[in-house]
Amino acid sequence: MGETTMYDGVRTVADRASEQISEAAHHMINKVEDLGKKAVGKIDETCGSAACGLESAASKIHRKAHHLPGGERVHNVAHSTADKMTATANYMKTHEMKDVVADLGQAVRRNPGQSLLAAVAVGFVAGRMFSRDR
Repeated sequence: MGETTMYDGVRTVADRASEQISEAAHHMINKVEDLGKKAVGKIDETCGSAACGLESAASKIHRKAHHLPGGERVHNVAHSTADKMTATANYMKTHEMKDVVADLGQAVRRNPGQSLLAAVAVGFVAGRMFSRDR
């Protein structure tokens, strides 16, 4: 009979330990979920800031496009680039960051040459616009 009592005691301790471990694991899962939600919020907030930055840059390009050398064709390219930047900013505001990144990755994979040219063109035009501010 002594063995049965000892076994019951060990079983009770094991059950309590299991409950405590389960509670601790549940608590940790809740903490991780909260941190994940906060991280997503920060990413979306950053995405909003990036969209505002794109809109600001697009507005500046529109204002300064006529001062670029190269004539009407260069002016039209600058305005077209600014319009696309504004459209990108609007897209970023209306979609979650994970969707933006996934769509961008797909577009680059489908059109790697055009994506590279677009990046160079945007960098060139933005560089010209911002270097004239000084």
